[in-house]
Amino acid sequence: MFKLGLRSLFGDRLRSSARLQELAKQVENRVERYRHSVALLFPGLIRPKHYKIMIAVTSDCNARCHGCRYGRDFMASKRLSWPMLRDLLEDAAAAGFHSIRLYGGEPLLHPDLARTVAECRALGMRPYVTTNAALLDRRIDELVAAGLRDVTVGFYGVGKDYDDYTQRPGLFERVEQGIAAVRQRHGDLVQLQMNWLLMRPTASVPAFREARRFAERYGMTMRIDLIHYSLPYFQEGEARWLQFQPEDRRRIELVVEELLRVKGEDSRLLQHSFEGLRSIPDWLLKGPDMKVPCTAYDMIWVGADGTVQLCYVTFRLGNLHETRLSELLRRPDYRAAARNAFQLNCPNCHCSSNERIMRHAASVRRYRVPWETDGRRARMAREGSER
Repeated sequence: MFKLGLRSLFGDRLRSSARLQELAKQVENRVERYRHSVALLFPGLIRPKHYKIMIAVTSDCNARCHGCRYGRDFMASKRLSWPMLRDLLEDAAAAGFHSIRLYGGEPLLHPDLARTVAECRALGMRPYVTTNAALLDRRIDELVAAGLRDVTVGFYGVGKDYDDYTQRPGLFERVEQGIAAVRQRHGDLVQLQMNWLLMRPTASVPAFREARRFAERYGMTMRIDLIHYSLPYFQEGEARWLQFQPEDRRRIELVVEELLRVKGEDSRLLQHSFEGLRSIPDWLLKGPDMKVPCTAYDMIWVGADGTVQLCYVTFRLGNLHETRLSELLRRPDYRAAARNAFQLNCPNCHCSSNERIMRHAASVRRYRVPWETDGRRARMAREGSER
């Protein structure tokens, strides 16, 4: 309840102040780290926490990303109807959920997206949309009018790198037009975040620097997404060419060194802790052997066909075509799923890797260095930028 109360009661104030956001994260992480430490001995302490719901409103997509099955053979041609979305949101609000992620597929293809955003706001919840941004110039006005204030953009490189990964020549130009339209028409009213995918084909310092320049051009914060290995709607490419191999460790480390330098230079740009950034090589190369307790107990995932799971990967709870969310949340298998996720009785993906690191005392100790090091890194970054 502490976590839910802090974010929901003070969400708007936290959103407007980077310093307050950072302070809130630190307080929450300390509280949750203590709880996780005790729960390692007494797993029964882990209970579902009604905070965020991830809703794939449609499986349709206007890209054909190498690493994604949406729009093809994963829940093909599925879409949540408005009545189902309305009931889902009503149940979510009644249960105390606060953060609502609307994504896909490509959510801007859903005709009722603005209506869904407006319903979230009317019910006191904070929606955000994850999109490839190619249609933002067409839909951003109605979404802002409905109350949307937060957009995250999946990002796979600049120019040709983006078009090659999405297999859509010319798509990057439309993406940039969409992002530019947000800033031109709505200024800083909408917070934009770039989710840069760290994958083998584009894992390099120059590629990250290009992405950073793009983000700064449009006033975007950045988050580093890691190429996945267990999401049912993700694929690893032919011969796993998107995945990192042991011989790639140095390449990853060079990118992480750059990330740490940037974090020291501007802590607000990257939405990660220093510890979370330092853990990236291990997440990418150890995969399921990275034994860090999961935090999926605070979420619910809803697929475009109505499937309800604890998380993106596993722990199926039911289907909205058969049972409303309110009933699914009362079932004992929901409580059991929360404990099993925490204990990694699952494929053990790397979702929420940064949050998991910061709430696991052993990982914090492992990936933390003395504050003087980060302070020296920040000073070196500032001095380098001045030169």
